[in-house]
Amino acid sequence: MTAAGRQIAFINTAHLFCHYCLLILPTAVLVMARAGGAFGPDYGPILALATTMFVFYGLFSLPQGWIAAKIGRKHLMTIYFIGNGLSMIASGLVGTPFALAVALASTGFFAAIYHPIGTAMLVEAAGDTPGRSIGLNGVCGNFGVALAPVVTAFLSAHGGWQSAFIFPGIVCTIVGLVWMRLPEAVNFARGSSRPFPSIPPALVRRAVISLLLVAAVSGLVFNAFTLLLPKLMQERLASSPDLLPMVGLAAFAATLCGGLTQFTVGRMIDRTTLRRVFMPLGVTLLPALLALAYVEGWLVLPVAAVVAAVLFGQVTVNETMTARYISPALRTRMYSIRFFVGFLGSATAAPLVGGLYEMTGALSASVLVMAAFAAITLGCALLFPDRREELHPELWTTDPAPAPAE
Repeated sequence: MTAAGRQIAFINTAHLFCHYCLLILPTAVLVMARAGGAFGPDYGPILALATTMFVFYGLFSLPQGWIAAKIGRKHLMTIYFIGNGLSMIASGLVGTPFALAVALASTGFFAAIYHPIGTAMLVEAAGDTPGRSIGLNGVCGNFGVALAPVVTAFLSAHGGWQSAFIFPGIVCTIVGLVWMRLPEAVNFARGSSRPFPSIPPALVRRAVISLLLVAAVSGLVFNAFTLLLPKLMQERLASSPDLLPMVGLAAFAATLCGGLTQFTVGRMIDRTTLRRVFMPLGVTLLPALLALAYVEGWLVLPVAAVVAAVLFGQVTVNETMTARYISPALRTRMYSIRFFVGFLGSATAAPLVGGLYEMTGALSASVLVMAAFAAITLGCALLFPDRREELHPELWTTDPAPAPAE
């Protein structure tokens, strides 16, 4: 493997850990919530302890481009790996709700480093066809989403909920120490062989408005879905604590469909305009969420798989929007802003899901709220430009007239 290949492999591994670490609690809480336990018997209040984690995850993504310019991307990614790993270990060693909230907030603080820095590195390395690289990177991240419930369920069932935090924290720290020893010899800024085109400012503004709006909305829907999925599987499939591994496997199977779809969407993006991929996803999400609010039994698995596929596919579309409409000089800052907006939206997911569950005793209300926000995502798909120049950037200069895709 080349030096560039090794470093990109570590970036993809970092994406896996980023999503994994944020989704340990939603499955661990199924063991932590018990009468006489240190955290109390109720699901909602324990899940709400993750709120600050997601606030920090969004808030501290904003300055990452500036920090990277000061200390370098390599060093910042080292801080990400080791800080993230130690924060997970700390989460498994605490014994009070306040201490757990602090440890989770630390996890969010360090996890905020990944997306603005790692995504920008990948896009610059991908050249003229970023879709496939972003899609593969997305598969790695969503494999982390899929692994979190099944591994957490297994570790919690056999070693207690503490091991579900401590074991992946140790692995993440070790990976960070290996990353730190890699030579910093790869120039990730090689990018495209062509200069970035001059896109009409009105179209850039339209794309950015759509991008930021869908980032906020999809951030909430994506995070709410991944947070409630283990509890939803328990509620609809297996209420017995002895069946916790089955709950994890069910959540893993549904989420894995999303990760595989993301790679397919990445390949499609390199062959067609973004809107032609975005629209079918937006049209599918709303009815799928409405169905998920009411289906019972094993039917919840294929419906949840469809929702996961659409949500993860949208992530690839959203990240490629920045690559096609924002110049490389501004791209890292734009990724910071995009993830800041998206993760602030995602920060509302934990109190929303936890609060509505405490009010209603079920997850249907949360899923219906997600469906309402999915309607906004569909509007964003309608707003986004559909221009053949996305695939042929030279046409931005030679053909200033509107050129819709054929």
